[in-house]
Amino acid sequence: MGYGKNDELAINTIRTLAVDATFQANSGHPGAPMGMAPVAHIIFNKFMTFNPKNPDWVNRDRFVLSNGHGCMLQYALLHLFGYGVSLDDLKSFRQVDSITPGHPEAHDTPGIEVTTGPLGQGFSNAVGLAIAQQHTAGVFNKPNYELINNHTYCFFGDGCAMEGIASEAASLAGHLQLGNLICIYDDNHISIDGDTKVSFTEDVTKRFESYGWHTQWVKDGDNDLEGIEAAIQKAKDVKDKPSMIKLTTTIGFGSKLQGTGGVHGNPLKADDCKQVKEKFGFDPEKMFVVPQEVYDSYGKHASEGAAAEQEWNKLLEKYTSEHKEAGAELKRRLTRKLPDGWQTKLPVYKPSDAAVASRKLSEAVLEAIHEAVPELLSGSADLTGSNNTRWKNAVDFQPPALGIGDWAGRYLRYGVREHGMAGIMNGMSAYGTVIPAGGTFLNFVSYAAGSVRLSSLSHQRVIYIATHDSIGLGEDGPTHQPIETLAHFRALPNMMVWRPADGNECSAAYYMALTSTETPSILALTRQNLPQLEGSTIENGIKGGYVALEDKSAQITLVSTGSEVSICLEAVKYLKDNKNVTARVVSMPCTEVFDAQSKEYQLSVIPDGIPAMSVEVMSTLGWEKYSHEQFGLNRFGASGPYKDVYKKFEFTPEGISKRAEATIAFYKDVKPLRSPVNRAFQQLI
Repeated sequence: MGYGKNDELAINTIRTLAVDATFQANSGHPGAPMGMAPVAHIIFNKFMTFNPKNPDWVNRDRFVLSNGHGCMLQYALLHLFGYGVSLDDLKSFRQVDSITPGHPEAHDTPGIEVTTGPLGQGFSNAVGLAIAQQHTAGVFNKPNYELINNHTYCFFGDGCAMEGIASEAASLAGHLQLGNLICIYDDNHISIDGDTKVSFTEDVTKRFESYGWHTQWVKDGDNDLEGIEAAIQKAKDVKDKPSMIKLTTTIGFGSKLQGTGGVHGNPLKADDCKQVKEKFGFDPEKMFVVPQEVYDSYGKHASEGAAAEQEWNKLLEKYTSEHKEAGAELKRRLTRKLPDGWQTKLPVYKPSDAAVASRKLSEAVLEAIHEAVPELLSGSADLTGSNNTRWKNAVDFQPPALGIGDWAGRYLRYGVREHGMAGIMNGMSAYGTVIPAGGTFLNFVSYAAGSVRLSSLSHQRVIYIATHDSIGLGEDGPTHQPIETLAHFRALPNMMVWRPADGNECSAAYYMALTSTETPSILALTRQNLPQLEGSTIENGIKGGYVALEDKSAQITLVSTGSEVSICLEAVKYLKDNKNVTARVVSMPCTEVFDAQSKEYQLSVIPDGIPAMSVEVMSTLGWEKYSHEQFGLNRFGASGPYKDVYKKFEFTPEGISKRAEATIAFYKDVKPLRSPVNRAFQQLI
């Protein structure tokens, strides 16, 4: 092994860069970088293979900082190894428009694999990265061609260990025997509230052992470099279990406040910065100092990584000459473009086709396209039969040793772990070779909200198949009936929330979900049957909103989604036959996509001159953007057969008609009546 002054110099350079960046920003967390610098140095310089000049090389080792508040550790390493992170970028830590934000963001900073910060998220992302690696290896590796064999390394702290999502993900990782995953637990006994003795006294190692992980303990994480290296090597040698190394460190190592909560989330004071530098042999008056020896040493390792990538590229070409189809397929996946013509497999429906629940329409899409889109991996949080997420000949993704699937399997059994599933899917998407889709009830996507938000923030192509989408699920009652859920997720930037009204709209939702490489999707799907609509086509659906029934003499526009569109169409007939009122209907399966259309198109759908009324069995919040009046459900639902529940809340042709008449009467003297999509700020966009 052999460690000497150069190693010590590199470790202390990482520490002083973290001290200087947080001091200059007057913000940040110097403690974790100071404590974790030794293990970070060893992992990056001795174990990880990567090429800073091509951060996207698919077989690179992955590193995830789940305790993302310690991101100056990662930024310092990226700079020192020659990624596109300059010393000036470190000096701009936590400043507006810098590529060194307060927590790591994958789309901002070269070398950052996943967006972390909310604790436990990175841990679950790391499990997802390891799953994607195992699957990709299972599909593409052949005798004499171990194309995909990278490891995923993850740092996590006490906060991550406390968060439930990490427990969900760790439990699944143990079941899946992910021997390519190595997690280092920064056991420093400090969280924001101070010493963890106030709230966290469990034996974390025993917990991980019970999950089926290989565990070790390095007692002196500050100084025992040989012990750290030996533990990581041993973890790499264990092929049939994920590994957790408990590393006892001193938070803020070298600071006057080392080992206390005072160094967790606050920059060091000026005098402390100086004494730390003196202690480590640096000039106390200088900031952001990097000795040339550190650049040289790390640059050598980076060059070795570049050479490893060149060798890998040669291996890929040789592989492609022997396995033409597989080689071409892997190269295509790395572009993130879908196979030519896949969309021709999407089911198309005509009005005479049978009424079908949209959860079953979703299943029909998966059945139709799974062979054409081989990178699509489906799964469910223990609701496979309810979510309809599994195609008939699907093979489960399981360790071959269990005899219930294999690594090439494309169906994941997440268990009752919605939040963990979502975090894992973000990691799977970030790997770059698979598109994950996972099912649960729409109401329980709220359980996964932390991860769903990060799907959007980190631009991951993740598909949430969210069934039982309304009071239409019936007897399970208010605990399972989502009311506020769509308002919540429609408010989320860079998220497509789809609520298809029939088969063509369902196919349109999948088309957009699969072709939008940087935007996640939630597909809200019914339990009850929906008729196939007259004006519905895939081409209309992919605009996010369209006219489902036109009448140029209409007195009102009914704007609706999902299961309520067909009721609105019935209401049109009821109004005509009983009230001599003419109405038109707009289906709005995805407001986010509708908002991206031209103003001219939006006004053709929801025009000036007549009032618009929205109809959806959910919270009305947000619908004022598309309607003058809103008919919705601003209370919890009720338990009973779904038709009776709809009747109770007057989501019937008669109930809609009553409110449509009131809307027409209220706005009859408003001249000119502007469309709700006709807004002042549109001129500024």
